[in-house]
Amino acid sequence: MTDTPAAGAALPEPQDVAAEHPDRASGQDALAEVRASLAGTLMERMGIQVLEAGPARVVGTMPVSGNTQPYGLLHGGASVVLAETLGSYGAMLHAGPGRRAVGVEVGASHHRAATAGVVTGTATALHLGGTTAVYEIVVEDSRSRRVCTARLTCLLMDRRAD
Repeated sequence: MTDTPAAGAALPEPQDVAAEHPDRASGQDALAEVRASLAGTLMERMGIQVLEAGPARVVGTMPVSGNTQPYGLLHGGASVVLAETLGSYGAMLHAGPGRRAVGVEVGASHHRAATAGVVTGTATALHLGGTTAVYEIVVEDSRSRRVCTARLTCLLMDRRAD
């Protein structure tokens, strides 16, 4: 049995997941949990802000300034950091309490350069299973032009007692 919806079927919105799984964070609780975890991380250093968070969709922004390569263009690695961050948070929220999500594969295609402003990433769940979660992440510039498309697969597992 699989948790992947039939072709064309919509994945649940964050509030629907919470209704089916009351132990999982949703809505403002999920967003607050994600924002609190950014302190002292690479994501904070890169200026990533999470605007929306739920198992099916995570949206965030990142400034181009400070995340460029020597030619003044948004570094491709920065786009991948944004993509993996957003997809990983969605997978973490899907996994639920007592579990964790770890990225096991990420791939990205870079379509155009961004030189200023802010880029926005939207991670959309393609598969929300019991052991894996897969996301497509689209990164767009301030004019809604696609800068990067990435796909992330996360392994969902129980947290180890340390």
